[in-house]
Amino acid sequence: MSNASIPLDSKHAEELLMKFLTIEGVTGHEAKIAAAVSDELKKAGVSASAIRFDDAHKRIPLPTETGNLLAELPGTKPGPRVLFSTHLDTVPLCAGAKPKREGDRIVSDGTTALGGDNRTGCAVLVALVQTLLKHKLPHPPITLLFTVREESGLHGARELHAKELGGATMCFNVDGKLASELITGAVGQENWEVEIKGKASHAGVAPEKGISATLVGSLALAEAHRAGWFGKVQKPDGKGTSNVGIFGGKGGTTAAGDATNVVTDYVYIRGEARSPEAAFAAKITEGYNEAFEKARGQVKDAEGGMAEVKFDHKAAYPPFKLDESTPAVQHARKAVESLGLKPTLLFSNGGLDANWLVKHGVPTVTIGAGQYEIHTIKEYVDVPEFLQGCRLAVALATLGG
Repeated sequence: MSNASIPLDSKHAEELLMKFLTIEGVTGHEAKIAAAVSDELKKAGVSASAIRFDDAHKRIPLPTETGNLLAELPGTKPGPRVLFSTHLDTVPLCAGAKPKREGDRIVSDGTTALGGDNRTGCAVLVALVQTLLKHKLPHPPITLLFTVREESGLHGARELHAKELGGATMCFNVDGKLASELITGAVGQENWEVEIKGKASHAGVAPEKGISATLVGSLALAEAHRAGWFGKVQKPDGKGTSNVGIFGGKGGTTAAGDATNVVTDYVYIRGEARSPEAAFAAKITEGYNEAFEKARGQVKDAEGGMAEVKFDHKAAYPPFKLDESTPAVQHARKAVESLGLKPTLLFSNGGLDANWLVKHGVPTVTIGAGQYEIHTIKEYVDVPEFLQGCRLAVALATLGG
């Protein structure tokens, strides 16, 4: 099926997108957008009995309004089940977004991000269903997955039970810029946090009696930088990135210390490490652990006392890389080419729901649908590219093997 022959109702697809963009649903608060997507699926012809929510939200360690939304379409031609996925949530910067059309772009009013990440995905999947059912296009069995809390740690995809996917053999995840860009791999991530408990003293009268948690933390980060573990990491045995995101007080929500005349007795620091190899992400994290231990020994009070340093870490999500010969990759390339486009395979330095879907046993290729400048107040959706993403979804669903 060529680009020109795909019977997409472009006007309806754009209306869906504008509607979804006006519905607030920052990460953890997806109930309203989930309800809107469910209603539109029913309007498109999906039976209410084929739409359901799982209980992933009960296992997510953060307050979450609802589970992942799933819907199923029975196949009208033989073939293995295909999964299409996207996420329901947006980053908090999208709260209160007011979308408006400016030429071929949809933008916000400049005070918030827009939410094209990932309302484009929601609109693409609903437009896909509408197109398949309205025009009775032959397709294999299809499962649709709309995840929660993607933006705050890929939690919905992580806590998803693989049995919910009905034995799907491949997946196409809508969460990117260009329809022709196929993301076939992504880094994994380790998160770490450290509590530094020093000892307070009067900074003017008796600073030598204190143990500055601020100084321990600062020396540790300087040591991590000196050792090559901060920012872009290039070592003989691997590569990756790291960042220190929070340097604060209790829970990272307050300032570290509350007065200049008191030696700071507590600091909380949180960071991350990413790499195409899980073992190397763990090695970057260990580099930080060693830096904090070294710094601990450099800061002592007059009696030789040292700070208490508690360092914890855990894997956030695993890396993955699909081989070009993987059927999902080959199918995606063929679909892109059917639209007259040239496919480009990419490896992402950011985590995707695909990281967990692959872990759950479903090879997943991520496609784009017009997202630009995401997570910023300059975010916009390129409408022609969004429509290209809709057409690609239809091609992926209908193209023969």
